[in-house]
Amino acid sequence: MHVKVIELVGESPSNWKDAVQAAVAEASKEIPNISGVEVLNLTANVKNGKLTEFKANVKIAYADNPADL
Repeated sequence: MHVKVIELVGESPSNWKDAVQAAVAEASKEIPNISGVEVLNLTANVKNGKLTEFKANVKIAYADNPADL
């Protein structure tokens, strides 16, 4: 089985889970065979003492060949 990995940053105004989901959803537009996601780092922007933008650095794994799944 051949697995490829790409690294992305997802963003959300709500929470880190939505930021991860945004990265997976964006990757899914061009990569149909996603098999897993690894969350590398969680960060956020702060304004006036409040979190305003949640960010998640992720690695997304996918099969090079759909038959490998």
